[in-house]
Amino acid sequence: MSSCSLFSQQAVNDIEEGNGYYKNKEYSRAADSYQKAMTADPSGKIAKFNLANTQYKLDQKVEAVQQFTALAREASEKDIRAKSFYNKGVILSQQKNLEESIEAYKNAIRLDPADKQARENLQKALLELRKKNAAPKKDNKQDKKKQDPKQQKQPQSRMSQKETEQRLKLLQQKEKEVQQRLQRDKAGEGGSRPKDW
Repeated sequence: MSSCSLFSQQAVNDIEEGNGYYKNKEYSRAADSYQKAMTADPSGKIAKFNLANTQYKLDQKVEAVQQFTALAREASEKDIRAKSFYNKGVILSQQKNLEESIEAYKNAIRLDPADKQARENLQKALLELRKKNAAPKKDNKQDKKKQDPKQQKQPQSRMSQKETEQRLKLLQQKEKEVQQRLQRDKAGEGGSRPKDW
């Protein structure tokens, strides 16, 4: 047996060990096993993906996002790249980093156009971003009256108010459809959790 196959067999064993710990919710031990697998086979993407999921479970979200970002860039396998973008999007959405999460979901959909969870989460993030951007505008109307009239001249949005309302209604309708679909699904997993391997 060559040393290369010994390394890859060791990595497989470490991944399997890590998966056992992960299933038993022993995330620290799982992370250690995945780290060993990465040492044995530095090019192995499965260990990196599983480690990122474990980091998420350990509430090491910054590290998990970094790992998913690296995987999305390095992996040649479309499914690992798509899942990495998706999981990155989930974490960023939870952290209210909506712009980046939207980009991550878009990239996941580009790689896997059939991914319904990514589409649903993209719609949710877009709606949440609209709500977030709409709320400060209402509060700032009173502040604008107090400002110097010269400062009030700011470029207007390219969309008319009617267009904006139409798009918001469309997003709300899509969100309703998504909610109905989620209620019909008995799995209850939804799209609010990262995808495990």
